[in-house]
Amino acid sequence: MRASACLIALLLVTTTALPGAVVSGASAQTPGTPYHRAPDAIARALETPPTPGVSVSPDHRTLAILGRENLPSIANLSKPILRLGGYRIDPATNGQAEVRVQWLNALQFKDLASGKTINVALPAGLRFAAPDWSPDGARLAFYAQQPDGLSLWIAERDGSARMVARGLNGTFGTPFTWMPDSTSLIAYTVPANRGPAPVAGDTPTGPVVQESAGRSSAARTYEDLLGDAHDEALFDHYFTGQLVRIALSGATRPIGAPGLITEFSVSPDGRYLLTERLKRPYSYLLPARYFPTEIAVATIDGQPVRTLVDRPLADDLPVDFDAAVKGPREAMWRSDAPATLIWAEALDSGNPRAKVAFHDVVKMQAAPFEAAPVDLAMTPARYATTFWGDDGFAMVVDREWRSRTEHRLAVAPAQPGQPRTLLTRNYQDQYGDPGRPVVESNAAGKPVMRFTPDHKAVYVTGDGATKAGAFPFLATLPLTGGEQTRLWSAKPPYYETVVAMLDDTGQRILTRRESAKLAPNYVVRSVRGGSAKPVTAFADPAPVFAGVTQRTITYPRADGLALSGSLYLPAGYDAKRDGPLPTLLWAYPAEFTDAKVAGQTVDQGNRFVRPRGISHLFLLTQGYAILDNPAMPIIGEGGTEANDTYVKQLQQDAQAAVDAVVKLGVADRTRMAVGGHSYGAFMTANLLAHTDLFRAGIARSGAYNRTLTPFGFQAEQRTYWQATPTYTEMSPFTYADRIKAPILLIHGGADDNSGTFPIQSERMYAALKGNGATVRYVVLPNEPHGYRALESTEETLWQMTDWLDRYVKPKPKPATETAERRP
Repeated sequence: MRASACLIALLLVTTTALPGAVVSGASAQTPGTPYHRAPDAIARALETPPTPGVSVSPDHRTLAILGRENLPSIANLSKPILRLGGYRIDPATNGQAEVRVQWLNALQFKDLASGKTINVALPAGLRFAAPDWSPDGARLAFYAQQPDGLSLWIAERDGSARMVARGLNGTFGTPFTWMPDSTSLIAYTVPANRGPAPVAGDTPTGPVVQESAGRSSAARTYEDLLGDAHDEALFDHYFTGQLVRIALSGATRPIGAPGLITEFSVSPDGRYLLTERLKRPYSYLLPARYFPTEIAVATIDGQPVRTLVDRPLADDLPVDFDAAVKGPREAMWRSDAPATLIWAEALDSGNPRAKVAFHDVVKMQAAPFEAAPVDLAMTPARYATTFWGDDGFAMVVDREWRSRTEHRLAVAPAQPGQPRTLLTRNYQDQYGDPGRPVVESNAAGKPVMRFTPDHKAVYVTGDGATKAGAFPFLATLPLTGGEQTRLWSAKPPYYETVVAMLDDTGQRILTRRESAKLAPNYVVRSVRGGSAKPVTAFADPAPVFAGVTQRTITYPRADGLALSGSLYLPAGYDAKRDGPLPTLLWAYPAEFTDAKVAGQTVDQGNRFVRPRGISHLFLLTQGYAILDNPAMPIIGEGGTEANDTYVKQLQQDAQAAVDAVVKLGVADRTRMAVGGHSYGAFMTANLLAHTDLFRAGIARSGAYNRTLTPFGFQAEQRTYWQATPTYTEMSPFTYADRIKAPILLIHGGADDNSGTFPIQSERMYAALKGNGATVRYVVLPNEPHGYRALESTEETLWQMTDWLDRYVKPKPKPATETAERRP
């Protein structure tokens, strides 16, 4: 085993490619190993520009077609960044780091009536993001990246574009919003008098001290946190901003005082500004969203009007997923009223385990904010969102994680405090999903529900999941409740989603249509039938996959639970000629509270599948069959904890999946591999430790030792001290000595996901190596949880192909075929 691993390391060292990744063999480390190019068919698909995105104007007249950048280079990804308060920022531009932004590089306007297309004249090489239509639909605003900062741009429908302001502060996210009258914008900018960034001294002035005085203050394993006084100074320097009002001409006027303004929004009547500001003291254990926060209302010119809450550091929350801060939270404007403030407050002191009839109350207060707030509705579970309509109808939604229950309540804002239940459902139930109300921008640019012409119902759209497939629909929901009326549904062989309603009667709609063979494109169609009028003609971005076949297979688990997965076979595969193939199962476990819901199957045969990025589906070009997303349900019914039987259920899930593809004759039982990313990597290591079903595994960016995530992980709400046996049994690190099949570990060197610190793979590698396993550990420099750079992407796919070609594709010797298997 050791000799084999040394041979792998030697082969990696002598391979000629591009400069950069780090690969460790089982007994040798080769820093500086150059990047590998993915196999040619994969590389060519990766190097093809992605399909553009689109955005429909509020008046439904124009489609903005948005060219998207391809994968960034490792050079771009490796530019200096700062990791502060849970954020990653680019200090050169005062914006978010490369990994946090999907940059766009081209813009067209297409008239939906005539089909005329206008190219917007943008400077060569301009990278921009967050395109946003003005409320009147006349123009599109976006921010762009300059070498030394972020700028605000406006594009007109005639194809002209101009920069209207420089110096935007994008550290907290999109740094601008339109005024409701479309004549100006509010932007978050770098303060004009800001000096140079603080510089850390070479010599420490003292230790970093943290202290707790006996108060419970549990925290999950967050990353990119503040670590010392210098980090605090950097956070203040880069994140502090000044709100300004920017006219279309570019004239600016400051609003209020600078601060750490994480959120800002304008009231629908344009008279008031709602802001959320962070304050000291900061935390070294929690990200910025938990810092002391002030939520306040000011006039549009910045004069203080009302402070809704000035809450302290939220470091005393329970670890439960539905935990909430005490006092007002999630403040927003009511979309369909001139200036009415809405917020939620916990009735259970933020503890979802409290035995109370209602866990939240939604409050409402209208300008000038002098009268006492009124209770719009009390919710049985934790408040989630509100869909606004008018004085007579709004829809309040809550959700409870523990039971996966959702309530939808109808309430008349003109008669607050009298909600009625529209439905109660398990929100994981695909078959019973009634969809969501169709929401579009009103004249002020705020989201509101679309009513039918007689004002007796609202339009809703959903995925239309059935066992035979998902067929999205448009329907009406009576305001009084009751059954929906379907107006239109997608028909086979298409998967066709409603993008926008193009008239007031709901008769013309814009849809996004695809099928197994047709690339996604946009069409205008009549709800009552007739031919669909194509709007776009985007080409197949990866024609090498055109011959790939896909079908949804169903099969039973040992306990009778129905499971399913999408089986992909390589282009040109002939079962009689080619026989059973080496096969990869790529999966991600999911927790359920209802076995009936866990067993739901939705055929995927009407979907157009073309992989991007680090997708495992690229291995179809290398002769592998792939069972994609085979169901791996972990079920806890009747109040039981699903994870207490995690390993047993995982074994059953995997056994059923392997048996199913072998029975079909397309998979070779002696050449099975398993893989996954993140929680799927955790699953992979567990399956290699507890079964002999697989000849090899691929585990990317996983967490393997649950003692390193002691205050909960994934769907586990209990702490390590509350469920020590479960944490121990679920950790594949505990059973590293039992992993005998070769395992490939890959991890982003700058992982930003909670719980999946790179040390998880580092220590798992050490454990495997120390127990004589065949293992390779690859660290991708500067990569986050999901790898972004082209070089890293190609390296990942090269590593995956190489690993499976070595340990799975070759037919085993007879002795291996007859080896005794563990139960």
